[in-house]
Amino acid sequence: MFASKITATARSAGVSIRVIRDPATLGAGPSPLLIVDLNQDGTLPAAVSWKQSTGGQVIGFVSHVDTQTIRAARAAGIDRVLPRSEFDRRLPELLAPPR
Repeated sequence: MFASKITATARSAGVSIRVIRDPATLGAGPSPLLIVDLNQDGTLPAAVSWKQSTGGQVIGFVSHVDTQTIRAARAAGIDRVLPRSEFDRRLPELLAPPR
């Protein structure tokens, strides 16, 4: 559900995105931004590795009750860790190009 919402919002904002369902296939791409579902198995280590290899920014969304993952993501250096509801509300702003 979130992938289709992210894709539709990106399309309406004129932003090109690529959806990757398996964190193991992430690799180091040319994108300056990575958005990850931190509740999906394997995304936190994959996001940290991507950030270290690219220097890009990582935004993670997570269930607001998953405090362990929130703490782990922040400790690992994820740039922004947002509850799903806030991520959903702020998605157009997060995808907007910097001014």
